[in-house]
Amino acid sequence: MRWLTGWSTGAPRAGAPAYEALATVAPIAAHALWTGANPLWAVGDWRPEEIRLVTLRPGARAAVTGGFAAPDPVEDTPATTRLAVLGHCGATDAELAAGLAAARGGAVRHLTAWPGSYTVVLRTGTRSTLLLTDLAGAQQVFHTPWCGGTAYATAALPLADLVGAPLDTGHLAARLACPESPEALGTGTPYLGVQRVPPGHVLAVRGGRPYLDPYDEPGGSADQPRGEAPAVRELTRALLESVRSRVRTTTPAPPGGGRPRLGVDLSYGTASATVALLAAAVPLPPAPQPASPPGGEQEPGAATAGGVRTGGVRTGARTGGARTGAVKGSWARTAAQEPAAPEQLAAVTLGETEPPATLALAPDTPRLRHTVLDPGPDALPYASLRTDPQSGRLTDEPGPELVAAARAEARFDAGGTDHLTGYGARQVLDGHPARLADLIRAGRPRELLPPVAALAGVDRAAAGVLTGALRTPLTVVRAAHRLSRIRYAEALDDAAAKLTARHVPDGGGTAGHRSAGDLAWCVPGPAARWLSDDALSAVALRLRLAARRPAPEEHPGARRARHALHRQAHSFRTLVHAAEQPGQRLHAPFLDNQVVRAARLLPDDVRLQPGARHALLHAVLTGAGRTDLPPDWGRGPRPDRTAPARAGLRLAADGLAELFDAPLLAEAGLIDLPAVRAGLADPATLRSPHALAGLADLVSTELWLRRVRARRHGACWTGLPQPTHPALTS
Repeated sequence: MRWLTGWSTGAPRAGAPAYEALATVAPIAAHALWTGANPLWAVGDWRPEEIRLVTLRPGARAAVTGGFAAPDPVEDTPATTRLAVLGHCGATDAELAAGLAAARGGAVRHLTAWPGSYTVVLRTGTRSTLLLTDLAGAQQVFHTPWCGGTAYATAALPLADLVGAPLDTGHLAARLACPESPEALGTGTPYLGVQRVPPGHVLAVRGGRPYLDPYDEPGGSADQPRGEAPAVRELTRALLESVRSRVRTTTPAPPGGGRPRLGVDLSYGTASATVALLAAAVPLPPAPQPASPPGGEQEPGAATAGGVRTGGVRTGARTGGARTGAVKGSWARTAAQEPAAPEQLAAVTLGETEPPATLALAPDTPRLRHTVLDPGPDALPYASLRTDPQSGRLTDEPGPELVAAARAEARFDAGGTDHLTGYGARQVLDGHPARLADLIRAGRPRELLPPVAALAGVDRAAAGVLTGALRTPLTVVRAAHRLSRIRYAEALDDAAAKLTARHVPDGGGTAGHRSAGDLAWCVPGPAARWLSDDALSAVALRLRLAARRPAPEEHPGARRARHALHRQAHSFRTLVHAAEQPGQRLHAPFLDNQVVRAARLLPDDVRLQPGARHALLHAVLTGAGRTDLPPDWGRGPRPDRTAPARAGLRLAADGLAELFDAPLLAEAGLIDLPAVRAGLADPATLRSPHALAGLADLVSTELWLRRVRARRHGACWTGLPQPTHPALTS
């Protein structure tokens, strides 16, 4: 796991530890980027090209350094400005220097407009430090009070380790009950006292005190929807830049690793296929050549590969360029070598997907070296329950990706040193069902017809003509009208009352019924049905308190879609912590700032069209030069994504029963243990995707709690005192 950490101290106060005492505390195995009273460290397996520092002093030009250089020994003055960019950033050194010069005036939004996924730290003078999160939520920032100032990091676990924070069971209950509701989650984390900076915000630490401000207002004038054609052009440009910036800066695999430089996912879906096709069209940079002998020349008389000695003695072998006669003795040169074939990309496909279906998404692409994996029983979800549940990696936060970590590791192990994925495309491009209410608010009810008709067609085929032709349209349109009219505070009070009464959805019914359930300001998660009454009451109280605050200016559909994207970005971050291979980098171009901003320009009626995501990605590929794709590209049948989870649960039935024999979730009062055990024994649980998702949330949280409890305190820091271990319950 890679993370960035530092702190900013305030003015000395009576009883506060002196700077000399704080100097003994430092992260273990860290590289110092800034020193002094307000230090900054990079911890973990950072690549040298992922660390770039810019320093601007009065009367001097901006100095750009990179890699693991020694910290600047010159002491900062109130006029010194520093910029640190960590991660994959496509900006040139000149752009970084210009961005730092512009940031001296207080503007910071331009620092987030470069291609890539990165974290920005800006320090002005000696007392002001600013950290910027990304728009999606993949690059997060956390902070906590410490020693009269504020400590910050890009991971919550090290900060909890620093201050000895206990677990926040109220936040864990909110994650399980309403995982996409900011009203329930707030800015908290699983660690009490450690706060999260919301996506699209800047954390400004001035004089040791934290301040949060948005640098990118949702729905601002810069992100107003445009026409379909200009929006698609902007999306094409942004996605091309994101993919190209990664392909052109790939890093060779470590010696002896046997891993290609670049890999792509081609398991299923048009998003990963789009990224694969765009990457295959970009030539890889030349691989670094092995170092030549000292002096750069061979010793006199040494034999070359062609059999010619450098002493000038001619032999029968021919080396060099083609014979032209322009140079005396050119008859002794060999014919020109054929140019090397383009380096191939490792396209990884899981075994449950039919190879013809995946190959149809990327036709006539010789640069893709297709690899079909056969994931055995050890790579199924819940495989860790059959061995040691505590043997896996400890991630920063819990997430359902923990139960499928072995499966993801098998896929990424066959990928490249830089591995491109399509994570986040559905949330970035698709139209959330709640956007139907936004169309009604905008006075465009006619545009509800195509998506409602598509839902009616699905229900007509699954549940009969009466349901599809009458019940589904009425249910969906009625729910959309209600969401467009209901007050924010009233909606939260209703959601709190339903949680208290345990009226939570079970995921059953038709597609129209499920879409109507999503037409609300706050929707319970799939694990809410198994939580205890006390946990649900605590989350309901959070919703009631949030209802007393001012209502957001966003429309409900745009807000729900934005927080669904944040949840997906959090899941990708957990996946990186749980399954990324040593020395590897997982990339999600759809989560880049410029791609998210470009997707905001898409009109709602375009997003809500049936098959909108496939049509948009088809248009992106056409604009990028792939004009040979069929019109129905990407619209084929999809594999059953819940089949591996059902197979893994059947094999891990004994381990699952042992896990919930004396779970920490029950010790903390979060779950209704008899209800959970009854659900595990119910065969209907394996047939319901909604129940499978809820079970994955419960199991992953239980695994995470056990790994946190087994962890030794102070594993991230040196120089800390040893506190007493707090109890799990608060």
